[in-house]
Amino acid sequence: MDPAVPVVFNFLMTILPWVAAIVAISVGGWMWSTWYRIKNGYPLQNSWGMPIHPKTDRESVERIKLLTNENAQLRAEIGSMKDRLETVERIITDQPSKLAREIDALTVGKGGNA
Repeated sequence: MDPAVPVVFNFLMTILPWVAAIVAISVGGWMWSTWYRIKNGYPLQNSWGMPIHPKTDRESVERIKLLTNENAQLRAEIGSMKDRLETVERIITDQPSKLAREIDALTVGKGGNA
């Protein structure tokens, strides 16, 4: 057995944990940097440092328009549902006599006979 083999083996066993730690720290830093860029709205970069922008085609633009319109419709519907819910909550929580007076005031205000 060559006496240099244990020396090389010991050297590798000594340096290997340090190399693994450096690689782990580097990968972790890269992942954190990418997450931070995404979180704050910065564009991602390719391996040459150039920003990567998503490609927009006609289908994607149309899909965005449709989703934007649907989002606006849903927000309007939620707004009307909130108004209705407030009315129902008020009816449920108000005193019955106050509710009866308000109904009577509405019928008198319209000029109808009850």
